[in-house]
Amino acid sequence: MSCERLTYAEERALRACERAGRKREEVLLLGASKGVSADRLRKFFQCGLRVFGENRVQEFLKKWEALKDLPIDWHFIGRLQSNKVKYIIDKVSLIHSLDRHSLLEELSKRAENMGKVQEVLIEVNVGGEETKGGVEPRNLKSFFEVCLKDKNIKVLGLMCIPPYREDLEEVRPYFATLRKLRDELEEEFGVRLPHLSMGMSHDFETAIEEGATIVRVGTLIFGSRV
Repeated sequence: MSCERLTYAEERALRACERAGRKREEVLLLGASKGVSADRLRKFFQCGLRVFGENRVQEFLKKWEALKDLPIDWHFIGRLQSNKVKYIIDKVSLIHSLDRHSLLEELSKRAENMGKVQEVLIEVNVGGEETKGGVEPRNLKSFFEVCLKDKNIKVLGLMCIPPYREDLEEVRPYFATLRKLRDELEEEFGVRLPHLSMGMSHDFETAIEEGATIVRVGTLIFGSRV
């Protein structure tokens, strides 16, 4: 059953890529694994899923310990408290949710202590929702400029969690906005930002059509979270 669910998600991603005139390898299918047990993640790894994204530090640490015999590429995709950075910075390859100066400073300090450059995405609050994290679009350029000067941090792109909309055409503009913001940063600062992390189980195909390079798919792949 695990392999069937993953195959179904892969097929939908492939069709979305074809509609957009993109190659399937341009889009990373990330398993958003919050609430999914380590045993189930091991089964999905055996089916071919290699990248998992976690939202909660405590839950992630338990899974990391249980699965450290596997060469999993772990991402952190949830809101990250500055005082939790020290627990994950040596265990994740990409942090999707950089959204404030205090977190930038802590990530930089911990990365420097480890002698590494931490790869991150800046989360942008494209929907202006008070309940969600993310840099406001109007503040993005100034925040990015600060990040750009930090030798311990490498920004690879942007991430967003748009407002939920049943009608996917209503969510499309949010994805288009993130892409536009990324393009503007590339042009103004003369840098390459290869990643747009956007789209979840209900809207990832629309996100792919709008340029997503990482889609964070949970329920569609894992179903019930046990």
